[in-house]
Amino acid sequence: MASETGRLRAVLLHRPGVEIERMTPLNAAHALYSDILNKPIVDVEYSNFCGVLEKWTDVYYVEDILEELLEDSELRRHLVEGSCDMDNCDDDLAERLMGLPSAELAAALIEGYEDPEWRSGEWRVESGDLESRYLLKPLYNLFFTRDASSTVYDRVLVNSMSFEVRERETLIYEAIFKHFFKVETLNAMAWDRDARTEGGDVQIAAPDLLCIGQGIRTNVKGIKYLAQTFAQERERFNILVQELPKSPESFIHLDMVFTFLGKHECMVFEPMLKKTGLFAGKDTTLITIEGGNIRYTKVPDMVKGLQGLGWDIEPVTGGGSDPWVQLREQWHSGCNFFSLGDGKVIGYRRNAKTIEALDRAGFAVLNAEDIVSGRVDMNSYEKFVAAFPGSELPRAGGGARCMTMPILRDAD
Repeated sequence: MASETGRLRAVLLHRPGVEIERMTPLNAAHALYSDILNKPIVDVEYSNFCGVLEKWTDVYYVEDILEELLEDSELRRHLVEGSCDMDNCDDDLAERLMGLPSAELAAALIEGYEDPEWRSGEWRVESGDLESRYLLKPLYNLFFTRDASSTVYDRVLVNSMSFEVRERETLIYEAIFKHFFKVETLNAMAWDRDARTEGGDVQIAAPDLLCIGQGIRTNVKGIKYLAQTFAQERERFNILVQELPKSPESFIHLDMVFTFLGKHECMVFEPMLKKTGLFAGKDTTLITIEGGNIRYTKVPDMVKGLQGLGWDIEPVTGGGSDPWVQLREQWHSGCNFFSLGDGKVIGYRRNAKTIEALDRAGFAVLNAEDIVSGRVDMNSYEKFVAAFPGSELPRAGGGARCMTMPILRDAD
């Protein structure tokens, strides 16, 4: 896969499950959420999201693949023991999990495993002891399939997560890509234990160019790992790096402020380009690799950096022209679009001014419900945005790109 915008042929998703109902106000922050979610509404919103994708491409689901992989006894033990090690479970639990049918074990690895001796009357609000209910912790963020793994050309980067609550996700994704899709994997932590990468920060711009965010999730060592990897493999290669604010949490990844809409258009958060507000003083750096040598050069911004490399690309401004609206819509993943193909994207309908900006840029605005029901055929449009409803899903801190892990695309 050599771009963000080639015609999508396969994608990996995970339907938000029981795990998101295992958050409380006491553990939501630990789970990296700013609030707890209403699952019945999440289910409706997600069904429209995945329904659009199922109309367009082959869709694989994490839970289905995991259940299949757990039929292999050696891989089953690897996943169970690795999960128990990460969550500090005892040997008795590992053996109990090993004895579960594959479907139940897949559910336990994702949704968490409740201590059979836990009693609701024994925990105390002031101690936060509710966490002890689950011996194996729920993977609250697993439906953000982009983060723990990311396609990088013909390989998959199994990411080194920055927060402990998400570390166990990598076990599942590494097993899926190694043993189901049979793809070679990369891992920055194998190079340096302090190197961090996350998929929301990694975007494939072209066969010889990655765009990467550097912030609270992906750090300098993680980027250095990628630079050195490609310096050993490619005669010429470029990495365009955007420094991100450390807070608030809506700026955790590059794809929260910048995504590709097509070969010649991108969605941007305007303060990132103007270097104003929270982006004042945030560097944009071009890493140039030639003949094994690595050179770092400051460039004005992401778009000018791309244009300087010969790209004919223009920005569409998330949130429109009003700075207050830009901030509001960015908070709910207003720039986080996922490309189904050149000029064909999907994103939240709630970000009305962003959708209007796309409309003005020539994107037909299609309602996800009409696509899913068959009333509208996406193939009839040269450029479109499939707008799906989002009131609960955005509150989890991510959008369409966060919730998708592309497996295969056509060449642009």
